[in-house]
Amino acid sequence: MKAIFDQGAPAPCPKPFNMAAHVLAAGAAAPDKIALEVLSGDAPLRLSYAELIRAVRGTAGGLLAAGFRPGDRLLMRLGNTVDFPIAYLGAIAAGILPVPTSSLLTSEEVAALAGDLDPAGVLQDPEVSGVETGRVVKLHELRALRNCEPADFHMGDPDRPAYLIFTSGTSGKPRGVVHTHRAIWARQMMMQGWYDLRPHDRLLHAGAFNWTYTLGTGLMDPWTMGATALIPGQGTPAAQLPDLLAEARATIFAAAPGVYRQMLKPGGRINLPDLRHGLSAGEKMSAPIRDAWRAATGTEVHEAFGMSECSTFISSSPLNPADPAALGRPQKGRKVAILGEDGPVNIGEDGVIAIHRADPGLMLGYWNAPNETSDKFQGDWFLTGDRGEMNAVFEVYYHGRADDMMNAGGYRVSPIEVEHAMASLPGLTACAATDVEVRSGVRVIACFYTGPVPLDDGTLKAHAAAHLARYKQPRLFIHRDALPTNPNGKLLRQALRDGYNPVP
Repeated sequence: MKAIFDQGAPAPCPKPFNMAAHVLAAGAAAPDKIALEVLSGDAPLRLSYAELIRAVRGTAGGLLAAGFRPGDRLLMRLGNTVDFPIAYLGAIAAGILPVPTSSLLTSEEVAALAGDLDPAGVLQDPEVSGVETGRVVKLHELRALRNCEPADFHMGDPDRPAYLIFTSGTSGKPRGVVHTHRAIWARQMMMQGWYDLRPHDRLLHAGAFNWTYTLGTGLMDPWTMGATALIPGQGTPAAQLPDLLAEARATIFAAAPGVYRQMLKPGGRINLPDLRHGLSAGEKMSAPIRDAWRAATGTEVHEAFGMSECSTFISSSPLNPADPAALGRPQKGRKVAILGEDGPVNIGEDGVIAIHRADPGLMLGYWNAPNETSDKFQGDWFLTGDRGEMNAVFEVYYHGRADDMMNAGGYRVSPIEVEHAMASLPGLTACAATDVEVRSGVRVIACFYTGPVPLDDGTLKAHAAAHLARYKQPRLFIHRDALPTNPNGKLLRQALRDGYNPVP
């Protein structure tokens, strides 16, 4: 039996279609319901669906009045505020392609993205590193657009581009991932296949507004269902999340595994009477964290596996729980296989996790990189770069990366990008970046380097901070007399990982 999951295709996306119109349709039928609560101190921000829709359509009208046109690319340099999702949906409503980016990027990194993207304009928060390219819309101007004449939704082919997101490329250069309007339609397979999300739910996502995990799981999907999205205020520490979950009467909680770990106290109970279950993605959750969460709250955590190119398509769910040691099962409507060099392997055999090119959630391609796009396919299968195996009941078990990509708190980071940034530091003759496990379930980026003498940690950290976003910066710097290579001189990052011994 071959390791293929195929139980039929999902319902086709309607035509014509607009992603923002789809996200807001359920809320339009319940205009007075609270769409969003930002849980911040004594005065949380609350937006009804009527207010959210008015702000989105006003932003769409304002962008068009400002001279932007459908098909334009709009770089988003906004902070962790409600301005981010309103601008994101407003652009999509108008047929403009928003490009959400992390507020943590340095000016150097933003300039590189803009050079590749050539955007028509930038939405710019003065507190966030920016770039002067095209029409710059400052934050106060962006907020004023909400009061403009509301635009009608720009309807069209669901296969046309809707937005771009950047992901670390294996070459070390971030790649723009082009997604279509139908990508939101594909997320319906997650509603029961992962979330068990219902209109009455109150879903709290612990991430920032400007993280794509939050945009999808924390905002777009609850709004698509007509549920309420809950977001902690900027800078809320993980230790305060249990109280926020209880006070906000959250029924579903979503976060990366590291956030769950930070919330837990040895032997402590967390009283969350309204919580039905938790969701986790970004990296595999360790068994000790899962077990401790269950003991503390009495609820389960359901995991999902995906990527920037296709969001999540393998998951466990309250309606169809999988072995906790597995990533989950392919969601109904997906077509997933485990591939070897000659195609799908047999059940129980190791291979690369792949999803069929017909999946409606799969990217249109990499921006300005047709060769890199085609290289990701083996026939009709898109190769994720992650290895695993599938059992007879379609549970998929993770075996690690097929390449050297690192995972830093749910962000995939190219080691080459880190190495290029560090290589210019005087006194460093060679370097290699990889992720290492510092304790059970906790991995960080480490920079192994050679040089005449070990460099001061402060100097190394300052150089990294000047050239790399926070989540890309190494947490460990380790001096070596030489870096391991094979007989042909190829760097062996796996040997560095295997040889790393953390201090007990």
